[in-house]
Amino acid sequence: SSGINAEWPLRPGYFEIYKMAERPEDLNLPMSVVTRITKEALPDGCMVSKEARLALSKAASVFVLYATSCANTVAQKNKRKTLTAPDVFTAMEEMEFETFLEPLKDSLEAYRSEQGQIKERKAAKKKEKEEKDAAEKELEKTTLESSTLVSSELEQAANNTAEEEDTKDSEETDKEEEVMIVDTPASGTLDQPQVVE
Repeated sequence: SSGINAEWPLRPGYFEIYKMAERPEDLNLPMSVVTRITKEALPDGCMVSKEARLALSKAASVFVLYATSCANTVAQKNKRKTLTAPDVFTAMEEMEFETFLEPLKDSLEAYRSEQGQIKERKAAKKKEKEEKDAAEKELEKTTLESSTLVSSELEQAANNTAEEEDTKDSEETDKEEEVMIVDTPASGTLDQPQVVE
């Protein structure tokens, strides 16, 4: 078989895809992507003309549109609106491109593995950030508690010092207010006590 189903241009949905674009060129793959894929597929030193790259781009675009249309038909048969990987695999079989199935499945598995690794790295990074934030909050809390404790100890010490000074002042005031008895040596007798302030 030639690899192309004879009914491919007449498949339902194929022309609707073209109608959705304002211009047919909007559906072409980017030339940079086509050029890169072409260079990877060909041996070193092989040159590809501009017209050949344009033809490859158009052919690849038609292939992608056709495969999408076939996969959409498979999804509709299964009463679904979302295309899935098994729909694409079935479409490739219907299009008689079975040789693409294994590389396509391998690519899908590699993509899923890569996405899983990316997800794991993001989760690990998020967990690390949460742990770091929790440690910083704990440190901040401990620092605040320590500074509060030190402040209260300093305040207590200041209060104790103030109380000691008040007590000394009070004692000095009490001493000054004591009544002193002075005896006069000339008379040898005791006079009335005198209050000295």
